[in-house]
Parts: sequence; C-alpha cells; structure tokens
Amino acid sequence: MIKTFDQLFDQLRTKAKKKLSVAWGVDTHSITAVSKAIDAGIVDATLVGDSDMIAKVCADEKIDIKKFTIIDNKNEVKSIQEAVTMVHEKKADVLMKGLCSTDKYMHGILNKDWGLLPPKAVLSHIVLMQHPNYPKLLTFGDMAVIPLPEFKQKVAIVKYVVGVCRELGIEQPKIAMIAATEQMLPAMLACTEAAQIAKMSERGQVPGIVDGPLALDVAISPECAKIKKLKSEVAGDADGLVFPNIESANVFYKTNTQLMNGVKTAAVVVGAAAPCVLSSRGDSIDTKLNSIAFACLQAR
Repeated sequence: MIKTFDQLFDQLRTKAKKKLSVAWGVDTHSITAVSKAIDAGIVDATLVGDSDMIAKVCADEKIDIKKFTIIDNKNEVKSIQEAVTMVHEKKADVLMKGLCSTDKYMHGILNKDWGLLPPKAVLSHIVLMQHPNYPKLLTFGDMAVIPLPEFKQKVAIVKYVVGVCRELGIEQPKIAMIAATEQMLPAMLACTEAAQIAKMSERGQVPGIVDGPLALDVAISPECAKIKKLKSEVAGDADGLVFPNIESANVFYKTNTQLMNGVKTAAVVVGAAAPCVLSSRGDSIDTKLNSIAFACLQAR
C-alpha cells in the first residue's frame, strides 16, 4: 500500500516511463516540475509553447533545455490544441496544464474533434493529499470540475475515488460520503443521496465500502467516531472522501494547503481518455511534480 508521495515515486521508477505533453508549458513552475519529473525517471516530456519563453526560463533556472522535446507554438490556444492532439493520437500518455487558463485547457480536453472526452463520460477532478495528521494518503473529489454533482455524477466520483485507492494498493477502499452531519436528515439532499449510494455499495452496485452520510470529523477521526458511538466500517478510517458540492471540497483543500504546514497534494482530471494534470497556475512546483506522478500512476 502506497502511503506517501515518496513511495509513489519509488513505485513509478520500477515501471516504464510515461510520455508527458505540456500545454503552453512556458512558466517557471511547470517547466521546473517537469524537469524534476524527468530527473526522477518517471517521464519523457514535450513542452508545447513559445520556445523563446521556454529558453528564458531554462536559462534563468539553470535547467538543461536539451532534456525536453520542444514544439514551438507562439499561440496559447493553438499550443493547447497541439498538446491535446498528441495525447489524442497516442503520442503521449499524460496531458498537463502549463500557464494556460483552466477554461481554455478544459475546452481543449472537451473538443469533439481532437479532444479527450469519451462518449457519455463524466469528467471529475480528484485530489490526492498527504497530511501530517493522517496516517495515509487521502483521496477526494470533486474540487474543480462539477459544481453541484447530480446523483449519477456522485456515483461516478465514488468510482473514480475507489479506482485511485486501488491503484494505491487498497483492495477494498473505505469511502465516506461527506455531509454536514452523520444523521439521516431528509431535508438535506447530501444526506439522502449519501444514504442511497451507501445502500448501493452494500448491494455491490458500486465498488468499495461506502458509508454515508458522514460528517467530516467522524469520517477521519477514530476518536470522534468513538465518542459519537458510530458503528461504521468507514468512520475514522476513510481512504477517500466524496463531497456534496464543489464549494465544500474546494474549501477543504484550500484550508489544508493554506493553513497547515507539511501538507502535500496532487490533482488530476479523470474520466478522460488519459489523465490530465490540473493544478492551479499558482500551485507550487512540488504540487505540480506530485500531480505529474499522480497522473502517471493512472496512465495506461
């Protein structure tokens, strides 16, 4: 079972390197993260973007530009198309967002002609978090793609979170459907849909061991679960969390990353034809590097 990002990198080094295509890969954080991923032996990388901007970053950061394949494209939108097309045509295994905006990046992924959206697929944004106060990696979603998941979308997110947990070596992942309370309150849609999905899990209609509704404290704290006398296979030991809406997942992520030292994260769009790294343009080099590794774990 992989419990840290260091262990994830160790596992990836035992496998064949993945081919990474970076859309508008012209900024310091993206280029440095990709350089580190190459040095770690987990990818070969192509940067698509303005070659002059790339050269300047490499010179400023003392990065050997020869370690990259560079496709010179002075136009941001066209560089996204070129990077996505590489993955569409199986010339790359993983897509990564560089300095381009998220809406332009997602528009490229969703393009009907050269994009990466399979028929009837649900795209979701899944985060992997290593927290100093939690004994294992924690997977959760959706933080950035689906604003208010409908029931079928929640089921899809559960399946994605379970899939990630299994790739980490957890055979029967424990998934908590998060709500404001673990009480079954009919007036709260988050509670009723969580209970429905938990029942589906019990019947084998969705993978993993799913329980809900669960408040966040009882989902991750054995002490809280014990105090509240909650009988649950998931409570206090969740491997994954599914949030009821984008606001709650986003606030959870940013509260941990902005107010807590030692938190490490990675973020990837799943459900596409290939994993797509989606981190903020302001995210750290380490977050982007971890996200590359997270995507490589999922790449086929």
